Amino acid sequence: MHIALYEPEIPPNTGNIARLCAATDTPLHIVGVTGFRMDDRTLKRSGLDYWQFVELYRHIDLDELKAALPGSRFIYLSTKASTSYTDFTYRASDCLVFGPETRGLPEPIISSHPEMSLKIPMANPNVRSLNLATSVGIVLFEAIRQTR
Repeated sequence: MHIALYEPEIPPNTGNIARLCAATDTPLHIVGVTGFRMDDRTLKRSGLDYWQFVELYRHIDLDELKAALPGSRFIYLSTKASTSYTDFTYRASDCLVFGPETRGLPEPIISSHPEMSLKIPMANPNVRSLNLATSVGIVLFEAIRQTR
């Protein structure tokens, strides 16, 4: 399993996700331009002293990410998707791709991969989305439950 953050914007979210990846032995891929420097104090503090246990990769864009993981399926998480993350069968080699906190993944990615795009259903229609770190935890643990 792999986690990919496409253009993450908020250092504490990325730090919390890095800690989650360290705890689950899940490689973390940062794709594109971030909204912060990777040596940001807030980022480091959120990841606590677990950074040494994070298998971290940087990629210029999604094409480079795909080239780096030729045996992976790419699963795109978005509030714009129609299939629930619980109605999907994961594989151990999957890469779960999450978009930036304020924009989410670009719509063309979701519309061109509808069968590989998933959402976390929310009961309250007044809530636009969940926190990125929370979303990664929810989906990653379902994928781990199915594959390990």
